[in-house]
Amino acid sequence: MAAEIKGHCLCGQVTYEAEGEPAMQVFCHCKDCQRASGSVGTFNLGVPVPAFSVTGDSLSSFETIGEDRGTPATRRFCSNCGSPIAVTLPEFPDLVFIKAGTLEDTSWLAPQLEIWGCSAQPWMRQAEGVDRLERGPSAATPS
Repeated sequence: MAAEIKGHCLCGQVTYEAEGEPAMQVFCHCKDCQRASGSVGTFNLGVPVPAFSVTGDSLSSFETIGEDRGTPATRRFCSNCGSPIAVTLPEFPDLVFIKAGTLEDTSWLAPQLEIWGCSAQPWMRQAEGVDRLERGPSAATPS
């Protein structure tokens, strides 16, 4: 994996970079991630807040209260093309969760954990060798 993580939205108006290794690579099955992605969930990279920088005039944010979690999430996205870029959660104040589908290079991705398995689509198979938690992790979850 590269020491620098780079990515962008679908239209390219929002770009980001993050330095260093991700603290965690997590696939989330929660209802909010399903709705925000229009799919079965999202694959997220947790990176330290100070290592993350994002630019673009069309960057917007929207706060939701998690249907599964019950706590707020600030979701950042491109208001031009609608691509989700990142999310911040009060449970993890030191991390930004980058939406892995927006990465320039995804060849090194490997989920370490699946969360909110209680909301997973019944036909969605668990990743081989990866634990699936029924609920979300705590800030003490190892990376």
